[in-house]
Amino acid sequence: MGKNETLTFRIDQDNVKRLRTEAESQGISLNSLINRILKGFLEWHIFEPKVGMIPLSKPVVAELFTKMSKEQIIDIATRVGRNEMQNAAMFMKGGKMDLNSFLSWFENRMKNSSIQVSHTFDNSNRTHMYILKHDICENWSLYFKEILLYIFNEIYGKRVDINTSYKMLTFTYKQED
Repeated sequence: MGKNETLTFRIDQDNVKRLRTEAESQGISLNSLINRILKGFLEWHIFEPKVGMIPLSKPVVAELFTKMSKEQIIDIATRVGRNEMQNAAMFMKGGKMDLNSFLSWFENRMKNSSIQVSHTFDNSNRTHMYILKHDICENWSLYFKEILLYIFNEIYGKRVDINTSYKMLTFTYKQED
């Protein structure tokens, strides 16, 4: 964590009340909430319009993805999705892109898209496991499976095991020292 700096801001009273209420509901201090909000803005929200992100609700995404065939999903993932995801990640990470920075960006992207993410690391066998609970549809899992296979295999030369289901996607890979 970096050094702290004390600043003074004038914030509308109604906003302060809402922020305090939110901080209390999360069981954190107002200071921690403000830092989290600023970090989210600087690492994510500031870049969204620059990389072409648009908000779509899960039911809309589910409907679109469900109506397409598996072949269409794979085609979109391989023709467009791979490059767009890689380009967005590189832009948002300032051009520095190793596997760890990609996965950090990817995890942040999923969380900012209302996807629940669990990341664990088993030190005994040096294996990372990511579980994404998206509650969208099987084709959504297939779309991201194709993209992740490309990123891991073609870009970083790493083996990844990916399992998909209707509402979840899991992937594991071994960390090299």
